Order: sequence, then structure tokens, then C-alpha cells
Amino acid sequence: MKKKQVRNEIETLVERLNRYAYEYYVLDQPTVPDATYDELFHELVSLEEQYPEFIVPHSPTQRVGAEPLDAFEKVTHEVPMLSLGNAFNEQELRDFDRRVRTSLSEEVAYVCELKIDGLAITLLYEDGKLVRGATRGDGQVGEDITSNLRTIKSVPLTITETRKLEVRGEAYMPEHSFFELNKERERKGEALFANPRNAAAGSLRQLDPRIAAKRNLDLFLFGYGVWEVDELTKHSERLRYLQELGFKINKEWKLCHSIDDVMTFVQTWTEKRAQLPYDIDGIVIKVDDLTQQEKLGFTARTPRWAIAYKFPAQEATTTIDDIELSVGRTGVVTPTAILKPVFVDGSTVGRATLHNADQIRALDIRIGDTVVIKKAGDIIPKVVRVIKEERTGDEKPYEMPERCPACHSELVHIDEEVALRCINPNCPAQVKEGLIHFVSRDAMNIDGLGEKVIEQLFREQLVTSIDDLYRLEKEMLLPLERMGEKSATNLINAIEQSKQNSLEKLLFGLGIRHIGAKAAQILAAHFKTIDQIKKATYEELVSIDEIGEKMAAAIVQYFREDKVRDLINELKELGVNTTYIGREEAASGEQVFANKTVVLTGRLESFTRKEAKELIEMEGGKVTSSVSKNTDLVIAGEAAGSKYDQATKLGVEIWDEAQFTEAVKGVGK
Repeated sequence: MKKKQVRNEIETLVERLNRYAYEYYVLDQPTVPDATYDELFHELVSLEEQYPEFIVPHSPTQRVGAEPLDAFEKVTHEVPMLSLGNAFNEQELRDFDRRVRTSLSEEVAYVCELKIDGLAITLLYEDGKLVRGATRGDGQVGEDITSNLRTIKSVPLTITETRKLEVRGEAYMPEHSFFELNKERERKGEALFANPRNAAAGSLRQLDPRIAAKRNLDLFLFGYGVWEVDELTKHSERLRYLQELGFKINKEWKLCHSIDDVMTFVQTWTEKRAQLPYDIDGIVIKVDDLTQQEKLGFTARTPRWAIAYKFPAQEATTTIDDIELSVGRTGVVTPTAILKPVFVDGSTVGRATLHNADQIRALDIRIGDTVVIKKAGDIIPKVVRVIKEERTGDEKPYEMPERCPACHSELVHIDEEVALRCINPNCPAQVKEGLIHFVSRDAMNIDGLGEKVIEQLFREQLVTSIDDLYRLEKEMLLPLERMGEKSATNLINAIEQSKQNSLEKLLFGLGIRHIGAKAAQILAAHFKTIDQIKKATYEELVSIDEIGEKMAAAIVQYFREDKVRDLINELKELGVNTTYIGREEAASGEQVFANKTVVLTGRLESFTRKEAKELIEMEGGKVTSSVSKNTDLVIAGEAAGSKYDQATKLGVEIWDEAQFTEAVKGVGK
């Protein structure tokens, strides 16, 4: 290959890989499989190794190219990075609105944005290239952390705008990255990070960019310092322009035309924030019109045209009165702290998870300790740290027991797991938890058979194994608490109806280790019957895309058990379907949503959002969260909003719920 051809090939690969990375990391709309990206990336690496003279700075291979630094250099911000004033309740937000309107004497619109809990950063672009990235520091002077910010895959190394542009935002660590990082540190015996924000800040202040690269950070851009590009008159217009340039903008911002609209937005995200895969600690409210911002000006430290509403604290301080153990369906024994009741984030809590023995040791938790707990939404709180200076000497160290609290079998560590397990297959605690999992929504989805009913059935020994569920009769249910004639009839009907579920529901419900709902769907679609899965070899299983070695080994081991084979035979005799009945492909050879990118918007009457997503994926589609030119179809329910408008504007096909229902009729039943 001639050198000119090599250079052209390298440039083409760089352009393609950067586009694919943008679609994956920024738009969350990948257009090629991971394997395709990896293959092209390795091809680029090979060419660059042979022809290093053709390496360009914006090549994806150069994100982690810098050598470790001795120290960070100081950076003086051309436009200061000021902090915002805070509001802690509705009245303070209304006072802010009153001050703004009094000063302007004209109509005002606000942009509301999620306040990301991370590290404030700034990125400077000149001639379309990233030339520097820095921390906020004290607002006037920060630190040059360009080499670390380049490792974040959602940061564009080049943009089409060639004039000087400085964008600002928040670098953060997604929850999944945080959990994986702490798991790795726990395995190595290193101190755990207290929260994702500390982890993100610590990662970006590493002198070796290779460390930052391994931490899987991300960022959202929402502001700007130097703006030498075409003048836009609204903050909302600038956000859209930054998105057009390829920057990752948090899509949950909203333009509000009254303070009542602002309060609705605040209330919505106060309730929904636990659903996000990253931490937020409030809402930022900004005057949208840039001329109005200029009129309002600044105080000595903060802009008068913006304010940060801070959520109520999600942390509280209390004491540990005792530690209890619970046994899950896979035998994992989990310690739980029994707390002196404390009010936090809208409710009184008296329990907090301690995860495992290593976590107790890592935090040096003792009975009687004063601790800080953190609550995230409706899930059980967790102990974040011990306030050791509060110790009196009366605190008692805690050691995990050697035997299961439910059946007294010996507890063991499997392989190199941190968790302690009870491996007695007849452990009553595991059997009960397994039943609760089997009837859950993502498994057999037996309506009316909740945790409390299962506990009663188990306590009365009416159900001691999965197959017993299908032997229940109405008369057996009537003596149970809160179980009347109608409830019992409905429950028996729901159990009977569950027999018709497609194989993947049963497979997930069985609770095979490492096999989640998605893996169950893949296996069911591939093998079609449970008998074929039972006969599958390890080699056959690992050859299936997305079925890894641990999954394959777990499946083989599970179906080797005589009691499992007996259970499957019992379920068959009781009339439970063990065949994949996801709808077959149409005569054309295509599924309904094959290779289509689909967006769901509005409220569907007959499906939850999760159920609709699963049905689309079963029929070959991919569900994304935002409408773009790459969207093939929008399914609009009641109160469809901006996504519907965007689809109409772009000419994207739109279905109502009736069309969707007809299209998926029979899928997954």
C-alpha cells in the first residue's frame, strides 16, 4: 500500500471510529456492534504502529497517550467560573423569581437543568481542536487536567466550529463505574471511595492519565466561558448548538415560562432522581434570555440570573443498635444494620445494608457506632461511614457467623467471592426467596402473588417448592389473611395463566446463577425448548453471542442437578409451557422491529415502559431515549410531549398505542 493510501485509510478509520464513539457515548444510539468497532480500532492501531508519522491528535488511539505528570500546571480562566447562589425551599425559589421580575419588569423564561454531582470542568477549543481542559479551582485559577479529560470518551477531540469556544460542565462517575471501582478496591484491600463525586474528583486528579482512563468517567456540558461563535440570543439556543457540535448535553433540561413550571420540574426530579444512573444534588435555574442575563448582572460572587435549588439532605446520622443477617435466594448472607430510627429524605428508617463482611471490616463498623447513612429513593439505605470520634469504648466489634442463620449449615466462600453463602439447597430462606423471585414481574409475573402471600403460603407449608404453586386450589387459599373469595379466584386464574408464558419467563424465574432476563431471552430464542437447553454443552453455550463463560458454566451445572431435572418434569406434567413461543419471524424473514430504532413517549395504558421495551427488543428493535434523524419509529401514548413534536418535525413515523398493540399481539405470551 502506498503511503498516500495509508494516510487516507488512517484518516477514514479515525473519522469512522470517532463517529461511532459519538453515537455510542453521546447519543446513546450505537449504529454498529461492539465487535465491528473493536475490529476497526485494532486495524487503526496496526496501521499507526507501522506508520507513526500519520498519527493525528484526534485519533481515538491518542486519548490515553500522555506520560504521567510530575504536577498539574495552573490555569487562569479567561472568564471566571463563578459559583451559584443556593435555594433550599420553594419560598426561596419564589423570592429569586420575584427579584428577577422586579429588576427586569418584563416577561421571563427559565431553563431548568439537573445539577450533576461531580467535578466542574472547562474545555477550550481553538481551530476546532481541544487544546486544554481544566478544573474550576477557586473560580479564577484552576488546574490543567487535559490529559485526563481526553480519556473521557464523550469528550470530542475535534469539533466543526473553528472559532474559539470554551465549554463548561460537570465530569462525573456513573453509578455502575463507581460500584465496579469500589468492588475492585475492596478486592485489593484498598480504601473505598465514599461516593461517586469523590471518586470522580480523585480520578481526574491522578497524575497518570492511564488511571483516569480505567475509571470510566463521563461528563455533561451545560455552560460556556469564551464564546466567539455566532451570537445566539438564548441560553436554550446555545445548548442546542453545543449538542449539534457533538457535545454531550443532559437531555433532561426544560424551558419553563413561569415559576410554577419551575416548581413542577423541581418536584418531578426530587421524586425521580434515584432512577438516574448518576448522582444529582439539585436543579439549576437560569434566565433563558442572554440580554436579560446581562441586565441582571452579578454580585461579587454569583450571577443574579441563576440559582441552584439544593435537594433535601439524603444523609443522616444515627447509631447502630444491632446487626441482623438475611439469606437471599442464591444463598448469599447479607448483614443489615438495625438503626436507632432516624428521619431522612422524607421517611423514618431503621435499617441499612452493610453488604458483606469485607464492607464491615473496611468501614470498621461496630455495634453501638455512630454512623452516617445514605438513602437513595425507595431502596434500603446504606452505611456510608463511621464517625469514629464519637466512640466511647463501649462499641462491640462484629464478626460474621460461621453457620447459616436460617438452616445452620456451614457458610462458605465460593471461588474468590467476597460474599458468604449457604450452599444447602433445602435452606428454607433460599427456597422462600426463590419463590418470590419466580412469581415476580420479570419472571412468571403472577399477579396477586406478592411477597406477603408467598410468606403465608410458605409458613403454612402450602408451598415449599416452585411446582407446589401449580397445585394450589382456591379452598387452600381462603383461610389466608386478606384472602376473600374473589381474591382467591383471581389468584388461581393468574397462576393458571402463567402456565402459558414463553420459555424465557420460566428460565429467568428458575433463578439460575448469572442468568438475568436478557440472557434468558437469548437462550430461549436460540434453543427453543428447555430440553434443548438441558442438553446443551459448555462449548455450545459459549459460542452464543452475549453468553459468557460464567453463564455457560452456571447453566451446565444447574441442569446437572437431579432435583432440577425432577422439577422440570413436574412442571411439564402440571401443564407449564417449556417452549419458546415468542412470535416467529414473518414470511418476509423479518421481525416487526428488525433493525429499527424506536423511541417510546407518553403513557401507555396496556403496557409499562419496561414491558413495551422488552417487546420491541424481542422483535429485533432497539429502544433509545431521544428522537433524532436516526430514529425509525416513535410510539406515542397519552400526553406525548416534546419527543412527539420532534418526530413530527423530522418526519419520523409515529404509531399510537393501538398500532403498537396490534403489532406485538402474541409476542412473549
